[in-house]
Amino acid sequence: MGGCVGRSRMDAQESDRSVTRSKKCGGRNEPLKKERPKWKSEYPMTEGQLRSKRDEFWDTAPAFDGRKEIWDALRAAALAAECNDLELAQAIVDGACITLPHGSLTESYDELGNRYQLPKYTLSPPVNLITESSSQSKGSESAQKACQSPVCRAEFQLRVRLSTGKDVRLSASMADSIGQLKKQLKEQEDIDVSCQRWFFFGKLLTDQTRLQDTKIQKDFVVQVIVNINAETITK
Repeated sequence: MGGCVGRSRMDAQESDRSVTRSKKCGGRNEPLKKERPKWKSEYPMTEGQLRSKRDEFWDTAPAFDGRKEIWDALRAAALAAECNDLELAQAIVDGACITLPHGSLTESYDELGNRYQLPKYTLSPPVNLITESSSQSKGSESAQKACQSPVCRAEFQLRVRLSTGKDVRLSASMADSIGQLKKQLKEQEDIDVSCQRWFFFGKLLTDQTRLQDTKIQKDFVVQVIVNINAETITK
């Protein structure tokens, strides 16, 4: 009887805490919606400019109000959502106890009631994003052919940013495949290959993809979502 009373009190306390968090966070928590914000840049923006703008925000975000671990979770969720993996994005949000009053990452709250706001450019590209021209495509093809030569075997330090917020540098060459780099990351950070999901500018990189087949350069950052439940996902 005493045990039941104790559990009832604990349930009531937890309920009171949930109500308090709910009041702080706008009174409700909505599931993450599929819709992405649409916006137009003041000037036509290239993919590289957008990438730099995003990196600048995420690198300075922890200096804002709020907690660094929540900023890291929001970054990982934003990347997953842009890659159309809404289920993973929702799991990241739920795991970090983040509340979404409007079902959007543009405004959220942590369990302490701290408010977090993400600019639209972190969640979707602008409608006036500049895409690669045909002349650039030809140049890219020429570069890829050139990368078949031994010169492109030269190694460089590839910067990889984990969804945990940690940056890792891998020794890579343009001839390396993502599968090979995943194995190297496993050796350095003890992260199983099946738990790694590599993205570059919102696109999922397959194991067969080689760096020379992408636009990745040594000064770019590759995003890696670490999912401890990846083994349960059907490939």
